[in-house]
Amino acid sequence: MRRSKPFLNLMLADFIARSGYQMGKTPLLPIFANALGASGAFLGAIVSVSTITGLVLKPFFGILSDRGGRRAWLLIGACFFAFMPFTYGFISNTEQLLVVRLVHGLATAIYGPVTLAYIAEISRWERGRVGSLGRVDTDRRHRPGDIDADPSVAEDIGWFQMARSGGYIVGPALAGGLLTVMDPAAVFTVIGLISCAVFLPVLALPNTRPEKKQKRKPLLQHIRNAIRDGGRMPAIWLTGSLEAITFIALYTLKAFLPIYALDAGVSAALVGSFFSLQEAAHVISKPYCGRLGDRYGYLPVISLGMLVLSASLPLVDALDAGAAFLAPALMMGLAQALIFPAAIALVSHRISPEHLGAGMGLIGMMQNFGKVAGPILGGLAIQALGYEATLLCLSAALALGALVIWVVYLPRRRIATEP
Repeated sequence: MRRSKPFLNLMLADFIARSGYQMGKTPLLPIFANALGASGAFLGAIVSVSTITGLVLKPFFGILSDRGGRRAWLLIGACFFAFMPFTYGFISNTEQLLVVRLVHGLATAIYGPVTLAYIAEISRWERGRVGSLGRVDTDRRHRPGDIDADPSVAEDIGWFQMARSGGYIVGPALAGGLLTVMDPAAVFTVIGLISCAVFLPVLALPNTRPEKKQKRKPLLQHIRNAIRDGGRMPAIWLTGSLEAITFIALYTLKAFLPIYALDAGVSAALVGSFFSLQEAAHVISKPYCGRLGDRYGYLPVISLGMLVLSASLPLVDALDAGAAFLAPALMMGLAQALIFPAAIALVSHRISPEHLGAGMGLIGMMQNFGKVAGPILGGLAIQALGYEATLLCLSAALALGALVIWVVYLPRRRIATEP
């Protein structure tokens, strides 16, 4: 299906913003921090502190976008993306760098939930489910068998996230090239100049909230209502928990696979190819796996993804398998593509339109928890159980999550959709 101009503008904005942000993160940030004297645990804190910002604040920014409109908060987020890189040139010690990274993390804390809520809204609008931007038909009734699916929302999210993933590919490569001819502080200035281009597509976006002024609830009451609405939704806790488990498994692998693979004699090139192939499979298959979720239901597709990921983890331990070592990378990329667009679409479909941004923020918070906790919990498990046993435990947890969907949640959904 042909995508609308707002959809394409938001894709472009996210690609520009994420490319610049990733330029400043890998490999530039560790090199810059090390040059200032950071090492060990403090270096790790500098690299990860921006993720903690999102862990805490994503739901709050989602709620604010529900109140004030997505476009206004996208502009605020664009300011953090565009102007924060210029501050790195004034940093003279590691403590200042930690504070700047904490503030810079506000950029992704805003863009994460707000962009996904915007995509969900315009996806429904384009398919005639709203009378005007921002007014979702909440009286829609399911057809029998139409379990959790919302036409093309997951597919749209998959296409949108391809642009985000493109930034993860372009950013580090561009930063690495610039580091060969510039010092790190100068590269941050270039990042700021590139990131300023994000304002062009964002300013062209329409707002997704109704133009008619409505009486708004007090902010604290709105926050309480949003948290209560989200907290009462099994879909949010289910998908958020499953995504957290998924990220724990993935980030444990990112942290420890290179070490164990190199110790087992696997070449560094093959290890690098593993992660590149995983990301390529993830990026390419996202929209098509999203389409499966739209067609067959989000919960079945999420459970399928978790089973594929569960099956792939024990295979990663086959470090002496030569090129066959790359096979689980394809499975892991496919599993991510099955899980993530469908999970986001499921929440967007189930939560009240009034609290859509809050729902996206809660999911983002749980994702960030998995990213932060993954290497920590994985390290503790490996220390206690060993590498192979940890992979088996993570595989069992993912399989158990898929089983819970099939045994507990899918029967409830089928009963709810019966006429």
